[in-house]
Amino acid sequence: MSNALKEVHTHAWDFWLARASVALIAILQLLLINRLGLGPRWLAPALEIALLLPLSFATVRTQINARTATHDHHWLRIASNRLWIWRAALVLTALIMIVNTAALFNLVHALLAHVSNKTGQTLLLDAMNIWLTNVIVFALWYWNLDRGSPATRAFTRKSEQDFLFPQMIMARSEKSSTWSPGFLDYAYVSFTNAAAFSPTDTMPLSARAKILMMCESAISLATLAFVAARAVNILT
Repeated sequence: MSNALKEVHTHAWDFWLARASVALIAILQLLLINRLGLGPRWLAPALEIALLLPLSFATVRTQINARTATHDHHWLRIASNRLWIWRAALVLTALIMIVNTAALFNLVHALLAHVSNKTGQTLLLDAMNIWLTNVIVFALWYWNLDRGSPATRAFTRKSEQDFLFPQMIMARSEKSSTWSPGFLDYAYVSFTNAAAFSPTDTMPLSARAKILMMCESAISLATLAFVAARAVNILT
């Protein structure tokens, strides 16, 4: 078996961290105090879980097949299956982002309206909920899109990577290529970008990575700045 095919299946637990992140988002959406989503409160989480369950089942089946694969054509078939899983994951991530963006717009509209102190306080709690959901959503985007997808990164050229991590620079200087980013690395990038409104230790290289980071920073800045300003009026 070639090293490239083996590399496709590194960070196997990352797929479960990503699935757990989607489940966490569904819980956060159910915990929204005010009605800010699209339709009933249960609708978006139900759709997300409905997509998550077959996605998780397909992941289990693929990982079981990976343990028994013996030839390159087995690994290529597994990589092809993961490609379909990746496409379904992108659809799920896009759905979550649409729902969270709608909740953000409804939050801004509610904060602009004349609300009581009690309602205003619950809206501020919902704002932090939406901000955290946004961090997780962009972590999923970064992880899913960097160098093609988690299933095909072993087959893409290093020059096509979307993010440059400090460990990559160290690996190049030491002439070692054993390190590769996992889901937690992308979660850290998403959190720091949302908190600092700019890249910190990891630099975006591709146009799509820069656009995604710009969108996340803009959403985070607008949310935190607007909410902080409104909080002064509501809580004082």
